[in-house]
Amino acid sequence: MEIPMPSDQSVNALLDTLNDRARHEAQVSVGDVVSDIGDRGLGPLLFVPALLVISPLGAIPTVPSLFAVAILLIAVQSLFGQSRIWLPQMVRERSVEDQSIHHATDRLRPWADRLDAVFRPRLEVLSAPPVQKFAAVLVAVLCLMVPPLELVPFAALIPMLAIALLGLAITLNDGILMAIALVAAAAALIGGGWLLISA
Repeated sequence: MEIPMPSDQSVNALLDTLNDRARHEAQVSVGDVVSDIGDRGLGPLLFVPALLVISPLGAIPTVPSLFAVAILLIAVQSLFGQSRIWLPQMVRERSVEDQSIHHATDRLRPWADRLDAVFRPRLEVLSAPPVQKFAAVLVAVLCLMVPPLELVPFAALIPMLAIALLGLAITLNDGILMAIALVAAAAALIGGGWLLISA
């Protein structure tokens, strides 16, 4: 029997949350994003910022590095069991325009529909807390690669895509997706490392 996904954990619900914030604020800060999704667990806190970097927002200079710093701090704090996420003021207050958020979420909506249709809670042993801890370590390492990879056009998307998959697997409690995400993370580490060495 197929287990329904919690409505507030779907990809579309997370995009709705971002859009709701952008409807009420001319500038949406990193702190706003973390505050709006922080009560939904580690998965969305990793997935949403990485997803924004994969969107057209990622083409804005320094945005990938900014979100990488935020994700790194979130991942490290999760490893120490922190329930309240702390971000430095410089990171927390950095913001993007509301129209940029709307444009990004509109572009991501067809992908969100596909992801919500395909992925769901299953094989949950592969998304259990010990695996999530390991995923958080991988995320931290991937985040460290993002700032130097920004020097290579579009290269920062490689680790961010892997981070997004890991965050989504945790969000949806999908063990099959977690297995895919772990393979993608390994490929991103190898591919990103090769780009850094050869650049």
